[in-house]
Parts: sequence; structure tokens; C-alpha cells
Amino acid sequence: MTIKAEITRTFEDKGALLASAAVIFDDCFIVKNLRVIEGRNGLFVAMPNFKGKDGRFIDSCFPLNNETRTEIQQAVLEAYDSAGNE
Repeated sequence: MTIKAEITRTFEDKGALLASAAVIFDDCFIVKNLRVIEGRNGLFVAMPNFKGKDGRFIDSCFPLNNETRTEIQQAVLEAYDSAGNE
């Protein structure tokens, strides 16, 4: 599986939110609105989500295993670094 990531927007005044991204799988499927977040232990990638009726956020899509999650995170963070953000 090939994963391409693209930073679609960066933020300077949104606190821990640094950027939003899109990822393309095998040149045939795109997922938008992933977010680059500055966490306690460094940068991480948050999946697209929505707010449930109980006020909690629920991921609308997510990888089914840690290997895929790691590949997505690496691709997005590499795109973030390549966009001149570090």
C-alpha cells in the first residue's frame, strides 16, 4: 500500500493544533481532515472525528492496526516537516 500525505493548512494561533492534512491510499482513496497536534510527548497525528451527542469526540475513520497507524503518522509528519515546519 502506498500512502501519500499532503499538508492542506497550517495554523499559528490554534494552540496545540499545528496543521491539517489529507492522505491518499494507492492513488485511489483519500481521507481529509487529519490533524497534526503538539502533544505532551511531541507531535502526533489525530484522525478525522466528530462530536457525539454526549460531547465526546468519535473518530470517523481510523487504521485497524498499529502498523498502518505508524505508516500514516510517518507520512503526515514527513509532509509537515517538508512544508518547512519543525
